[in-house]
Amino acid sequence: MAAGGRGWFRALALGVSFLKCLLIPAYYSTDFEVHRNWLAITHNLPLSQWYYEATSEWTLDYPPFFAWFEYVLSHIAKYFDPQMLVVENLNYASRATIFFQRLSVIFTDTLFIYAVHECCRCINGKRAAKDILEKPTFILAVLLLWNFGLLIVDHIHFQYNGFLFGLMLLSVARLCQKRYLEGALLFAVLLHFKHIYMYVAPAYGIYLLRSYCFTANNADGSLKWRSFSFLHVTLLGLIVCLVSALSLGPFLVLGQLPQVISRLFPFKRGLCHAYWAPNFWALYNAMDKALTILGLKCNFLDGTKIPKASMTGGLVQEFQHTVLPSVTPLATLICTFIAILPSVFCLWFKPQGPRGFLQCLVLCALSSFMFGWHVHEKAILLAILPLSLLSIQRAKDAGIYLILATTGHFSLFPLLFTTPELPIKILLMLLFTVYSFSSLKSLFRREKPLLNWLETIYLIQLVPLEIFCEIIFPLTPWKQHFPFVPLLLTSVYCALGITYAWLKLYISVLTERTPVRQKAE
Repeated sequence: MAAGGRGWFRALALGVSFLKCLLIPAYYSTDFEVHRNWLAITHNLPLSQWYYEATSEWTLDYPPFFAWFEYVLSHIAKYFDPQMLVVENLNYASRATIFFQRLSVIFTDTLFIYAVHECCRCINGKRAAKDILEKPTFILAVLLLWNFGLLIVDHIHFQYNGFLFGLMLLSVARLCQKRYLEGALLFAVLLHFKHIYMYVAPAYGIYLLRSYCFTANNADGSLKWRSFSFLHVTLLGLIVCLVSALSLGPFLVLGQLPQVISRLFPFKRGLCHAYWAPNFWALYNAMDKALTILGLKCNFLDGTKIPKASMTGGLVQEFQHTVLPSVTPLATLICTFIAILPSVFCLWFKPQGPRGFLQCLVLCALSSFMFGWHVHEKAILLAILPLSLLSIQRAKDAGIYLILATTGHFSLFPLLFTTPELPIKILLMLLFTVYSFSSLKSLFRREKPLLNWLETIYLIQLVPLEIFCEIIFPLTPWKQHFPFVPLLLTSVYCALGITYAWLKLYISVLTERTPVRQKAE
């Protein structure tokens, strides 16, 4: 990034940091207590008890690096309020505790800000613009730093996604800068902070193999097999092994690795989260419900043998479908693998450099979101944020970004269900969405419209959907008997848009022509 551009970037970073400070008194979810409990566990208990402690229902279920991260924070937290570090103080939330935990998220977001800065440096300046507001780097910085989803999930709902996405974006930037070992190291570290990033591991693995382990291509872009470097493979293997040894080694020595793994992958939580993530399984569940109702009305099903509200009770639990076949963890794994496979093949056989890597990364994230087991609605950010980097490069990707970001962000609305946060989430969503549309439309104003009429109508219908869920439905008698209806409608409607964006991106990648001449890597 040019020296003259540092002023506006600082202003954007300071502005969003100030907004985060204003959100400190806002509503926070049970995740706040989750992280307070982890602070207490890592501060008071020996390492051997971290993954066994179960005083609270919110047991430690992140990889060891994140546990050590909580351990470091706990030694700062004791100066704010030592009572927050007492394991037995369940649901403890003094003012000092709230202030510290909110401030810790804001402070660790410094890594995210730096990562965004590095990503902006990777953007080539093909589209020169006199106005700073129309520069691709400026638009990208706003789309990332001021991302609506990150703001509400981290700084209202409460989590540390900014810090973790900072690691991911920094690894992406390093790969784009051809600093492959640094990128691999950062991603390996990230996996041991939060294992959800395994979703995009295939993109990293294939890209590093294609671009770093094989050092050259033929003139037609095909792989030059003789360019394989055993040294490069060895270096990558050493990085993965050393990071894994640092993270899991102590628990392997203690004989606790199975216990750690059981905490990281709790398959008994069921196919869907309490609030259905807007993915394929939300559509599958809705179809099962519709077929059940139809079967009862037509006397094809026995109502006495059907469990009441098995999927829509808002509980995290295993359940059986009534009409359609019930889904197992293995089935979701197979579906996810099949969905990811074409994108991985494209990355290998149709290399497009960093852009091809980003496309594969987004498709891996989206495919895992669509078909994964017990997917959280917040996981949609794993696709939206890297897609931001593609959105400023081509009009086609910008259109897909607008659909995915608008729908994905709207699907996060039920996370903030309290009345005081209603105007906050609507205003922030509105501002971010209007900016996204206006800035990308301005960036690609010489090309065809970013959205067709059908896509535009679909997105506009989010407005009456929100009015019904927030204003009309609570005034009806249905609220007492069918409280899950707003969540179901939001999830299913957004699942349609996210599925459409996933298919559209896949079609774009699969039908994209490979340049005849490829630059040797």
